[in-house]
Amino acid sequence: MLRRIDLEGCLNFRDLGGYATTDGRRVRWRTVFRSDALGHLTPGDVARMRDELGIKDVVDLRSTAERRADVTAPLAREPIQVHHVALFDGETRETREARARRTASEERLMTLADRYVALAELAGDRIARAVTILAESDGGCVVHCAAGKDRTGVVSAIVLGALGVGPEDLAEDYGATRENLDRIVQRLRSTEGYDTMLGALPPETMHADPETMADLLRRLDERFGSVREYLRSVGVAGDTLARLEARLLE
Repeated sequence: MLRRIDLEGCLNFRDLGGYATTDGRRVRWRTVFRSDALGHLTPGDVARMRDELGIKDVVDLRSTAERRADVTAPLAREPIQVHHVALFDGETRETREARARRTASEERLMTLADRYVALAELAGDRIARAVTILAESDGGCVVHCAAGKDRTGVVSAIVLGALGVGPEDLAEDYGATRENLDRIVQRLRSTEGYDTMLGALPPETMHADPETMADLLRRLDERFGSVREYLRSVGVAGDTLARLEARLLE
């Protein structure tokens, strides 16, 4: 099976199947996917997602403002359920309090892994919802954000980690975005709203270094004991994890 799915309208659409788990099983192919934004899908792409890949659920991790700018909405007339699960949706009390605890210099010195840790802490309930949708779907699922790197990378690693995929494979999967990252950024910069957003990000965040994901996973293990225990801590029930395994492992 090819992990990268070539769609005209996506630059980072990949299958999360095929990875071996520590207990000797394997993630099922053609069941769960990760992607950049879906607003540029062509009619042919949509037909392929629906008919060949069997996509029934899409988990959109973008903010409300990002979705509002996505005027094409190519999936709107399809029998595909789009779930809006914004991991960050503007300034909230949680983020204000978190930022107040950091000095300006500390904010500037935050690594990309630090930002992923903060996302896992502040958006735990939304990450739990995304995992629950994947567990309860009866067809193919796509998780995506704008670039398919940061928010999608964190959720993908947590899902695969909960299934028992080893940290080296999780870091490698995250790093695969590097292949098309320049093209992804170029497309985003040509899209209304994203050029300003990307310009405000520290330059050191514009990468997909596998060590960044490895660092996040180490820190989740240190704090919670495992990715599965992290998910339990944010409200994912044991029976949901069992359904996730039944759906995605073979």
